[in-house]
Amino acid sequence: MKKQPFSRRDFLKVAGVTLGASALTCSGLGYAATRTPEFETPELSYAKDNVMNNRILVTYATRAGSTVEVAAAIGESLNKRGFAVDVKPVNEKPKLANYQAVLMGSAVRMGSWLPEAVDFVKTNQQALNKMPVALFTVHLLNTGDDEASRNTRTAYLDIVRPLLNQAEEVYFAGKMDFARLSFLDKFIAGMVKAVEADQRDWDKIRNWAPAIFA
Repeated sequence: MKKQPFSRRDFLKVAGVTLGASALTCSGLGYAATRTPEFETPELSYAKDNVMNNRILVTYATRAGSTVEVAAAIGESLNKRGFAVDVKPVNEKPKLANYQAVLMGSAVRMGSWLPEAVDFVKTNQQALNKMPVALFTVHLLNTGDDEASRNTRTAYLDIVRPLLNQAEEVYFAGKMDFARLSFLDKFIAGMVKAVEADQRDWDKIRNWAPAIFA
């Protein structure tokens, strides 16, 4: 079943919860409500013996770990095609000097890429505009093929797209795992009637990056 686009009513519901969270934070109780259960954000390296191979950076921002696994699958698939690949979280602020291309991805929160992913693009804008760049977005809403869904998910990158000269874009359905959410995020998920499910299409994910460099 195709999910309907994230409606204005849904947005207002979430906005109301967010305002409530702000009040909670001010009361000194916000940390416990917004704390996400711990999960790994690993750095991975897939390197061929041939030092002449182009080196690619796959960097990611995540809230609940789903995007980590997507980034790792992308790195592994590129390595199988002969590329040397590093997979690193954007929070580690990876340097771009030693890379020939960058694939960057983020989860979506409140209709946009995560702030740390946006900040990474802003900080590295000049370097990114001198090399091939591709962007992958991992999201749960607006996954349908209808025009409204396409337009809404395309808007997830509205804050990033103007910063880059040209970048390939792809959108992957993600995973909803309540065990990886903070109390607040679980509450928001309930407000928008999110269903706990893994919608990731691993064939699409693994075939995407090699196709770019074909």
